[in-house]
Amino acid sequence: MQCYPGLVLALSSLLGALALLQLSLYLRVPSRYGKHEERLCRPRGRLPARCAWFLQELPSFLVPALLLALRSPPRLEPLGCRLLCCLFCWHYFYREAFITPNFVSSTIANIHEEGIFSLEGYYLIYCAEYPNDWCTDIRFTSGLLLFLLGMGINIHSDLLLRQLRKPGEVTYKIPQGGLFTYVSGANYFGEIVEWFGFAIATWSLPAFAFAFFTLCCIGPRAYHHHRYYLKTFTDYPKSRKALIPFVF
Repeated sequence: MQCYPGLVLALSSLLGALALLQLSLYLRVPSRYGKHEERLCRPRGRLPARCAWFLQELPSFLVPALLLALRSPPRLEPLGCRLLCCLFCWHYFYREAFITPNFVSSTIANIHEEGIFSLEGYYLIYCAEYPNDWCTDIRFTSGLLLFLLGMGINIHSDLLLRQLRKPGEVTYKIPQGGLFTYVSGANYFGEIVEWFGFAIATWSLPAFAFAFFTLCCIGPRAYHHHRYYLKTFTDYPKSRKALIPFVF
């Protein structure tokens, strides 16, 4: 397999268009799952949450891993490219495909588009060209720091959410601690920071398109979570923002 720049550009543009479509669809009306699901009119044909989460994210880990393993000659240089590939696969191994699904507590979940996008993996393995000193470039180091910061926020916020309810409980509670002190969607904020950090570290169109898609996909989710909390809990902190601390 070889790199097709035209294909990369076309798919990146498509991803940006899908991001705008997501934003237009779900900014006014939340996607119907989790706390926003219509309990009395539950659609049929939906998978259990753990199974759905695993299936939707598995391709994003397997496809880049297989492309990397099957590439001939192997992609061994430069070090910066190897690190970026490892970061991408690590995210989907730990956060999405194998570890996090074991902690999903919802009974059902929708399958999103995110799991089918392996454009970033293809670009890094077959198209990306970095100088040998890319690891010392300010874009790589700053992007890596943002990526790790976002992942830390994301994992810590998910841990706080899992601790809200005891086994068997189904009622929603007010998230407390960590970045939830400042925003209702702390886990979403961490995810967005993570992928924009990755985009800066790779300095590539596919990565920025994917970061924009992530923002448009889960940003509205955080906004609707915030509105839900304000409507449901009279004692919900009024100073807490929806997604960006002190801003929005």
